[in-house]
This record gives sequence, C-alpha cells and structure tokens, in this order.
Amino acid sequence: MARNEIIRFADRTEAGRLLGAKLRGLSLPRPVIYALPRGGVPVAAEIAEALGAPLDLILVRKIGAPQQPELALGAVVEGNPPETVLNRDIIALTGTDEAAIAAIRAREVAEINRRRAQYLAARPPIDPRGRAAVVVDDGLATGATARAALQALRRRGPARLVLAVPVAPPETLAALRREADEVVCLLEAELYHGISGHYVDFHQLEDEEVTRLLDAAAARHGGGPER
Repeated sequence: MARNEIIRFADRTEAGRLLGAKLRGLSLPRPVIYALPRGGVPVAAEIAEALGAPLDLILVRKIGAPQQPELALGAVVEGNPPETVLNRDIIALTGTDEAAIAAIRAREVAEINRRRAQYLAARPPIDPRGRAAVVVDDGLATGATARAALQALRRRGPARLVLAVPVAPPETLAALRREADEVVCLLEAELYHGISGHYVDFHQLEDEEVTRLLDAAAARHGGGPER
C-alpha cells in the first residue's frame, strides 16, 4: 500500500458485513443491536443479520449552546425518562443558565420522539437488561454521541456493552474503551479527510431508507423486538 493511500470501505453495507464477521467471534449473550441514526443504521442492519439479533435505535441529540449551536453543552439520550449528559466545563464557559438548557433539552426530546415514531412506528424500544448491547455507528470523530449512548445504555443494565464502528481515530477509541466492555473497530485512523474519506459511497441517508432498513430487520426477526 502506498504511504498516502487511504483505506476505504465500498459503502456502509460492506463495513457492516465486516464488523458482523468480527462480532460473531465474541459469543455475545442474546445480543441486541443499537444503531445511531442515520448513518449507523445500514452498518447495524448487517450486524443484526449476521448475529441473528434484533435491531433498534439509540437516539441521541446534542444540546447546543444558544448562540453557538454546534458547541455541545451536552446531549440527551432517549429513555423513560430521557437521560441527559452535560459538559459542565462548556456550560460554565458559555454562561448558559439552567432554564436555557432545559428549553433546548425539551426541543431535542421532542425531536427524539418524532424520529422514533417515524422510523419505528409502534415498535417499542428493546430492553437491554441482561443482554449484550451493541452500539453501532458508521464512524466516529470525537465520539461524543457514542459516549452519551454508551453511558445511557450502561445504566439500563446490559450484561455486556460493546461499541462497534468501522473507523475512528486512536485517541477517540482510547477514551471510549473506558465506557464500553469491548470496542471493535475495523480501522484505527486519523480522519484527515473526515469519516466520508474512508468510504467510496458515503451518501446522505434519507428517512425513507432508514425506515426501510429497520422494517426489513424487524421482519427478519419475527416482526418485532424481543421482550
């Protein structure tokens, strides 16, 4: 391989198949696969098929600073009730008060509820208690969203918590190994060209494609999640 050659996956489906092959060797107890939408869904769908596992979503929304929405004050993760992970250092730096955080959080919870209804219709969330919970995305940069998802799932009592991604920087993976029992990554690499630089096809997924993949996974697994 040439020194500057970038290793690329054909698409998210290929990355999912490769991850599924690696995960089959872990002997995971009653696994349930949690995709971070949208990009994580095609990857996770292949893993779910490889493991004969149900596919669900773990919906996370960033709580952005009022004047700098790209600056994360924290994140809210779906649940009953939804769980909030806050970055107190950034909150102090921006001077954002609790009322503003609560208002932003409420908007993001509403968006989480809208997305679950749109993507999964009436299918209820799968309880990870006593099972292997596998969190999947199509790649990580800072890992902030994955960290929030892992922390929220950990509190729900899985027997084993696994993070599975095709590509991520070594420093991000090192931090997330403190949150998961196991981290499976096909390619540890600096993202000089972003996550998309490691895919030939990294198209923007539309809601219809996400819904179709989730419906197909549910049909393969008997029409609905295991309880």
